[in-house]
Amino acid sequence: MRSLFKKFKAGLTRTVTAIAAQTHGLFSGRKIDAASLAELEEALYMADFGVETTTEILAEIKAAYRQDAELKGQQVAAIGAAVLRRVLAGSEGRLETHVGRVPSPDISRGDQVIALIGVNGSGKTTTTAKLAHKLKGDGQSVIVAACDTFRAAAVEQLKSWTDRLKIELIASHTGADAAAVAFDAWQAAKARGHDWLIIDTAGRLHTKGNLMEELAKIRRVLQKNDPAAPQHRWLVVDGSLGANSIEQAKVFHQSFGLTGLVVTKLDGTSRGGAIVGIWRQLKIPIYFIGLGEQPDDLQPFSVENYAKAVFGLEA
Repeated sequence: MRSLFKKFKAGLTRTVTAIAAQTHGLFSGRKIDAASLAELEEALYMADFGVETTTEILAEIKAAYRQDAELKGQQVAAIGAAVLRRVLAGSEGRLETHVGRVPSPDISRGDQVIALIGVNGSGKTTTTAKLAHKLKGDGQSVIVAACDTFRAAAVEQLKSWTDRLKIELIASHTGADAAAVAFDAWQAAKARGHDWLIIDTAGRLHTKGNLMEELAKIRRVLQKNDPAAPQHRWLVVDGSLGANSIEQAKVFHQSFGLTGLVVTKLDGTSRGGAIVGIWRQLKIPIYFIGLGEQPDDLQPFSVENYAKAVFGLEA
């Protein structure tokens, strides 16, 4: 668990540093004063924690400060982390992998189809490969479908990843029918007894009607094989977009009924608080977060690790 916490802390370094730059007392452990609280408020807004969460954190800290004028920075950090734990209660998505099970001859008997959707640049294709790597490392057999046939670079990128990680890939040529690729991948997963099928789809916006319809077609084709598929419909969002990612998620949720989120690129932003706003607004579970470029940097979301890391606490 400690090694996982270290990944969280390292991945959220920019957010932690941004808060620390404004709140020297919080991270140094010195006594807090009114100026320190004002600095903390500004830092939380800058990190995109939003009005509700920032207000709650400050209210609890101020209440503690009224009780104890000698309140130290580390005590304040602990209060902030406690508020985040409360706000994020229930936000952790949990994927059951059934390690050691006998692969089913019929993939439709389980919850094994994951469709990853999102806009271009969100990190969807690399997340597809990293997720497959994660499941494989958990003892699962995985097959990946390259259904972003809209961009040649997407298929090539995914092939490069799957070759490197030794993961089976079903792909076709640029411009091919994405739904047909998904169908072939489902059939292959069933025939070969794979535990999981992960589908990478083309980047889309709600203004791109053809791409939105393509996603709906993929779903219809899969449901001819299994009425419940894809059981997991996860939106991959770029954590550096901050509050903009909330509006993005709302659109996709209305159209496709999202069952989960993957928040990427948290290692490259000082706005790591956006993850709280996404949960508060949508109450969609967060399954994984991206904390770096390496395959192992896609980590299951942990409220405890996140809350402590953000406020510079130790595991």
